[in-house]
Amino acid sequence: MEGLRDRTRRAVRAELVGRALELFTERGFDETTVDDIARAAGMSKRSFFRYFPTKEDVLFGELEETAEQVAREVSARPPQEGPWECLHTVLRDWEARISTQIEVLRLIESTPALRARLLQKRDEARARIVRALTGRGLSALEADLAAVAAGAALDTVAREWLRADGSTDRLALTDQIFAMLRPVFLS
Repeated sequence: MEGLRDRTRRAVRAELVGRALELFTERGFDETTVDDIARAAGMSKRSFFRYFPTKEDVLFGELEETAEQVAREVSARPPQEGPWECLHTVLRDWEARISTQIEVLRLIESTPALRARLLQKRDEARARIVRALTGRGLSALEADLAAVAAGAALDTVAREWLRADGSTDRLALTDQIFAMLRPVFLS
């Protein structure tokens, strides 16, 4: 059961994310300081750093928890399910849960510091998924290839969704791209 402290922390983090997005959209990422975000949320810079280690993490703070949950879900899938189908099922479900804002994707795509941080976070997430796949009996090489291919699929979904200005059905696109990338030896 989640306690009051956890709910409060999550609410403050959500407020910081909201304030940061407003400022990033209005001023630009590089032009917005941690002081600006903290001030907009009615807190000190020091308090900001209790919730996020860096300014970039305001946008990516939930990725670690999400990656851990994805890895747990991959591990929990039926053992007879092929690794590619397993990844497709789990990641499709996450794609349905994540309500990505087009403005956030545009901001990430146009800001080198955010793209670099996203790549770092994705590498960390991929390592967790690789561990989960090797726990299902794949070799490290096969698990790494599957995780990289699945990441490429999701990147392609995001870029196509961005090109279509958010009007594309992300789940249908996810299914299409996973089908296109289906590796024979991982099916």
